[in-house]
Amino acid sequence: MTIFDVFTLLGGLALFLYGMKVMGDALEKSAGRQLKNILAKLTSNTFNGFLLGLGVTMIIQSSSATTVMVVGFVNSAIMTLHQATGVIMGANLGTSITAWLLATTAITGENLPWYVELCKPSTFSPLLAFAGIVLVMFQKNEKRRDIGHILIGFAVLMTGMDVMSASVEPLAESAEFQAVLTKFANPIVGILVGTIFTAIIQSSSASVGILQALSLTGAVSYRVAIPVVIGQNIGTCVSALISSIGAGKNARRAALVHLYFNILAACIVGGGFYALNYFISFELPAVIDPLGIAVVHTTFKIIALIFIMPFSRVLEKLAMLTVPNTKDDEDNTQLLDDRLLATPAVAIETSRKVAVDMAKLSVRSLKNSILLLNNYTDKGMESVKAEEDKVDKYEDTLGTYLVKVSSQELTESDGHELTKLLHIIGDFERISDHAVNIAGTAQEMAEKKVTFSEKAQKEITVMVSAVEEILDSALDAFCNGDTKQAFNVEPLEEVIDYLNAKIKKRHVTRLQRGECTIELGFVLNDLLNNLERVSDHCSNIAGCVIEMEHDALDLHEYLNKLKSEENSRYTEIYNDFKDKYVLPPKDVVAQ
Repeated sequence: MTIFDVFTLLGGLALFLYGMKVMGDALEKSAGRQLKNILAKLTSNTFNGFLLGLGVTMIIQSSSATTVMVVGFVNSAIMTLHQATGVIMGANLGTSITAWLLATTAITGENLPWYVELCKPSTFSPLLAFAGIVLVMFQKNEKRRDIGHILIGFAVLMTGMDVMSASVEPLAESAEFQAVLTKFANPIVGILVGTIFTAIIQSSSASVGILQALSLTGAVSYRVAIPVVIGQNIGTCVSALISSIGAGKNARRAALVHLYFNILAACIVGGGFYALNYFISFELPAVIDPLGIAVVHTTFKIIALIFIMPFSRVLEKLAMLTVPNTKDDEDNTQLLDDRLLATPAVAIETSRKVAVDMAKLSVRSLKNSILLLNNYTDKGMESVKAEEDKVDKYEDTLGTYLVKVSSQELTESDGHELTKLLHIIGDFERISDHAVNIAGTAQEMAEKKVTFSEKAQKEITVMVSAVEEILDSALDAFCNGDTKQAFNVEPLEEVIDYLNAKIKKRHVTRLQRGECTIELGFVLNDLLNNLERVSDHCSNIAGCVIEMEHDALDLHEYLNKLKSEENSRYTEIYNDFKDKYVLPPKDVVAQ
């Protein structure tokens, strides 16, 4: 083998690995759009999880990518450890499809039938590459461009495989190469070589493909291939283990389940094979080809699943023993996991769930601040401030994460949803700010030992009741995607604006009659302004929820249109709220 053959081999390896990455990334991106819906159908049934892992891995052609995603899902509480176990087992089998595709390189011979000739990579890869580049260059449709990248990646992968196969042909006559391969026939050496090489390139599919290319020299035997294939299955666990560093306990356990599964598979299947071989001495063929490697690879995985899958709970318990719970541990699960960025649809859905927690906390903070108006305590004030600080942290974390998600390749729908989420978390953060302001008003009144008149208190009670209802409606609309509740928010916001103006006007009358002080007037004005602004933010939130359903961001235009047009339903709801929230009669309040 000359130095030029080595250069060719390295070039072929580079094409092979690059083609696999391009194809895998494009497949993962395309499949990611559907993952949110697929995951929603997950059950605790291990077999269902197995089918999911099998299907996803067959689509994206990488068990490492699937397992890394699973680690992210577990870390983000999207998936339980038990669900993850089934998915990981399915991913182990799903990755074997690549070996079968690469086995087509073994199709050789003269005067082959046309349909057999058509199956040779050297025949169809150029056509796939041409079709792919046409889609990428001339199609604006995102899905079709993804298909183009998949075709190009597959063509480059197959071209790299052909280049590697051609470059290693001289090795068939090399005594040194034969001597090295003979050492791999030792089970321990072969498993170690397969493990280490796969761990380095972090892809069992690529590692198996390289072994298939070497097998075309005719120098690779079954006794060499079997231990190397076993080691390759262990080496592929490195990606998940690296991904789990710094993650929560369950995420680390999921990565360990993957490792323990493959180690047990090596012990049970590999150990069983070599034990039987010791007593029976199998007559294995001297030479293995790419098809034989695909058979060995798949058979190993199927036998391992038959023996291990019924005892999946044992894997979970083993992982939990390795990463145990301790009494002093705090829940450090990071729901917004960077591993989910590879599947933006799932990352956005996770962000929405975190935003729901933020929204509930913000609304609770506002309601707690209102309680302080009639029963102020320093402890209550500190609680409101602490909740506002937590809401601020939510907004910072969510905002930063959503910016990261926005840098990924998003569908138009995902892009709109992300933008609306950013608007919504901003509004909920401002609501918590108003909670602190209202608590500050309560504190000022307590320190100065002043109270509103009975007339003012009755008016404020009406205003507060309306604000609490609009808060509940906006929260329900966002948390549950309830557009009916969202539609009710805007007319109620209009009623709150009316109440705000009316109460201020009545206060001026009381001030003129000497029934109220200027100092309390300032306090009342601040309180009313904060309550009214809370309703404005609720209106923004509800508008975004409605816009999400229509997949377009034009909030202000929608609100203006809603108010200006003759809308009988809107008018009916507005009148209902106006009748519900009525200020005390004029004869009760001095004018």
